[in-house]
Amino acid sequence: MQRHRKMDGFLENVLSRLGFQTTDEQRDVLVLNVLLLGDKQSGRSSVGNALIGGQEFQTGACVSGVSVTTQLQVLSRKFPAYFRRQGAESDLMLRVIDTPPVKLRPQSLQELCPDGVHVLVVVVRVDQLTENSQLLHHIESLCGPDWHHHAMLVFTHADHLEKAGLQPSVYLTQSSDWLKSLAKEVGGGVSFLDNSFDWPSVRGRPLRDQLLRLSAKNHHKALRLRSDQSL
Repeated sequence: MQRHRKMDGFLENVLSRLGFQTTDEQRDVLVLNVLLLGDKQSGRSSVGNALIGGQEFQTGACVSGVSVTTQLQVLSRKFPAYFRRQGAESDLMLRVIDTPPVKLRPQSLQELCPDGVHVLVVVVRVDQLTENSQLLHHIESLCGPDWHHHAMLVFTHADHLEKAGLQPSVYLTQSSDWLKSLAKEVGGGVSFLDNSFDWPSVRGRPLRDQLLRLSAKNHHKALRLRSDQSL
C-alpha cells in the first residue's frame, strides 16, 4: 500500500508539472505583477516572452524603420507547482506588463495593478549603451525612491557579447558609469538574455527564478504606484 501511495504521488507530481490538475485539493497560487521598462528596441517584448515562456508579446507599429510598442500589453501565465512554500507546492502566476517607451500615465498602470507591482524589470540592450537618466527619473517618479529594492536589470542581445568575445563580467566593467551604478543599486541583480535562443520557456527559467527570489526578498510585498496626476 505504501509503495502504491509513493507511485501515485510521483505520477501526480509529473502530471502537475505538465499542467494537469490531478487532485481536488487546490495549491496556493502566488500572483506577481511584473513591469517591463526600457527604451525603444531595448528588447522588452523578448524579456516578456521569456518570462511567460511563449511568443505572445508582439511589437507595435513601425516608425522610421524602428519597431515601437504603442500601448500597454498585459499577459498572464500560470506555472503549476513551480516552487515550494512552507513545505507545500505552490503555483506561480506571472502578470507581465510591457510598457511603451513613452511617459506612462500612472492611472493607467493603477487600473491594471491596483495592488501595486512586485518586480520592476529594467531592460537594456548590450549594444545600445546611451545613458538614459530620463528613464530612471521616470521610474522614480512613478514608483518612488525605493524602486531599486524591487528592480532587476536585464541586458538583452547577449549573443552579441559572445560574438565579440566578451564575458558578461568584463562587459560590465567596461560599461558606462550610469550602468555600473544601476547594476549595483538594483536589488535583484543583473541577468543577460540571449536573443538568438529559440526556446523562450527554457531561456526564461533563470529569469523567473531570479524574479521569484527578488520578490521573496521583499516578502512578496508590492510596490505601490504613485497616483499624482502631475507625474
